[in-house]
Amino acid sequence: MTQLGIIFLGTSGSWPTIKRSAPSLAIKRSGEVILFDCGEGTQRQLQRSKLSYMQISKIFITHFHGDHFLGIPGLIQTMQLNDREIPLHIYGPKGMKKLVSQLLSLGYFKPNYNIIVHEVDEGSNLDFNDYSINVLRVKHGVPTIAYALEEKMRPGKFNKPKALKLGIPEGSLFSKLQKGETVTLKDGKKIKPSMVLGPPRKGRKIVVSGDTKPIEKMIDFAKNADVLIHEATFDSTFENISSDYGHSTARQAARIAKKANVDKLLLTHISPRYLDSSLIQNEAREVFKNSYAVKDFQEVEVKLKN
Repeated sequence: MTQLGIIFLGTSGSWPTIKRSAPSLAIKRSGEVILFDCGEGTQRQLQRSKLSYMQISKIFITHFHGDHFLGIPGLIQTMQLNDREIPLHIYGPKGMKKLVSQLLSLGYFKPNYNIIVHEVDEGSNLDFNDYSINVLRVKHGVPTIAYALEEKMRPGKFNKPKALKLGIPEGSLFSKLQKGETVTLKDGKKIKPSMVLGPPRKGRKIVVSGDTKPIEKMIDFAKNADVLIHEATFDSTFENISSDYGHSTARQAARIAKKANVDKLLLTHISPRYLDSSLIQNEAREVFKNSYAVKDFQEVEVKLKN
C-alpha cells in the first residue's frame, strides 16, 4: 500500500505567530514530498519536521501574496548547499515564471540544478503517472488557484482462493497479477488479471483550497474527497471582513465540506487574532462534525478505504 500523509508546516494566515508559521503544507506519498505554498520560514519548519526537503519534487503555489511564497528563495538555496542535482518543478498561476526569475536574481545566488516553472490555470490536469493534480480558479482578489491531488484507479482486490483453484502457485505470479500483468502457467495456460481481481478501486483525493471566499465551484471540485483542506481565516462574527479580504469563515468552509460529501475537513490559514483555534474548530463542527483546526507539525494519514 502506498503511504499517503499530510504534514502541516505553517497554518497561520497573513503572517507568522509564536505558535504558527506562514502557510505551507506537504503531502508525502511514499518517497516523494509535494509542497503546497512556501511561506517565510518553511525551510526551518521542514528541518524541524520528519520530512527531508531534498525529497521535494514539486512545489505548488496558490497565489502571490507574500505569506505564500517568500520561503522559496531560501529553500532553493539550501537545497543547492546540500548538493541537490535533480530538477525542482514549481507550479503556480500566470506570472509564476516571472516571479521565480525575480526570486532567483536576488543577491549573487544562482542554482546549479534545474528549476522548471509551470504556469497553470483552471482546467489544467497535470498527470504524474499514478496520480494527477487538477486546478480550480478561486476567488481571493488576486489570481489564486486551488489544487486537487487524485490517485488513479487501483486494481481490484486479489481473490486468493480463486487463484489457487486456477492452479496459480503462491509467489511472484500473484504479484504480477496484482500489478495487472497476464501470466502463463507451466502447462501453458494463460491467466488474465480479470480472472482473479475484483473491480477497480478508487484512489485517494486531497483538495487544497488556497485563500478564497466560499465558492460553489469548490463543492464539485472537492466532491467525495478523502480530505478537504480549506482556509478558515475567521469565525462567523467577522463574516463581512472575511468577505472583504477574500477569505472564508469556519462555518462557510464547513458548509462546503458538507455539501461536497468529504470525509474530513482540515481548517488552516487561521488569523493571528486567534491564540486558541478551538473557536474556529467548534464553529465548523456545528455544521460538519468531522472538522479539525490543524496546528503546525500536525500529521494526518490518509488511509485507503478498501
